[in-house]
Amino acid sequence: MTEEIDRGRQERTSDDATRLSPNKLVIFDCDGVLVDTEAVANRFLSKLLTDGGYPIAYEDCRRRFVGRTIEAVQELVESDSGLSLGPDWPTTVRIGTERAFQRGVEAVPGARSAILALRDAGVPFCVASSGRFSKMRTSLGKAGLLPFVEDVLFSAEQVVHGKPAPDLFLHAAASMGMEPDAAVVIEDSVPGVQAAVAAEMRVLGYAGDPLTDAKGMRAAGAELFLDMKNVPALV
Repeated sequence: MTEEIDRGRQERTSDDATRLSPNKLVIFDCDGVLVDTEAVANRFLSKLLTDGGYPIAYEDCRRRFVGRTIEAVQELVESDSGLSLGPDWPTTVRIGTERAFQRGVEAVPGARSAILALRDAGVPFCVASSGRFSKMRTSLGKAGLLPFVEDVLFSAEQVVHGKPAPDLFLHAAASMGMEPDAAVVIEDSVPGVQAAVAAEMRVLGYAGDPLTDAKGMRAAGAELFLDMKNVPALV
């Protein structure tokens, strides 16, 4: 995978952050970008699906469902299997996932320093996630990042269509008073990259997790990078 990384951008130093423009907007995804939650969430989800009659390994669960809303996951599973998970299934997933997060999650390495560098440079940023507000507040709070972003959170529950539709990113940019072409999205999933491209926004694909679909993100239009602390330099 390393040959797919834009090495010229990856090797920039933090001094490049001094050229950051307040006329840009950085939109972070949450899970897997700011908070290291994908392993916890997908282990729970794979067990829940398997116990419910849809056997799926943790790795396959991540590949298929990362970046999607729980409702979209339910639709895909039911369409694929003929099962009926029931109207309360999304609530069951959310409650179980948040309970798992309460036991502790960590910030993605470099996420805190990236946020602080953007803040210190006066560059506006926000978080736009397929997850609900309660989930974001739980995971970001446990990871120690919530104080930096609690006033600039956007959720798929605010729009009609979640990722890979562009609605969420367009809503976030408009709410922040920025045009789409001024936004840079930080994503770690193919649906997230597709949403950013559909919104006509530049998108950086974080590929620091070995289970990330780096090739898929690049094919969808992302510029790949490996270290979250390099975001200010890449923007």
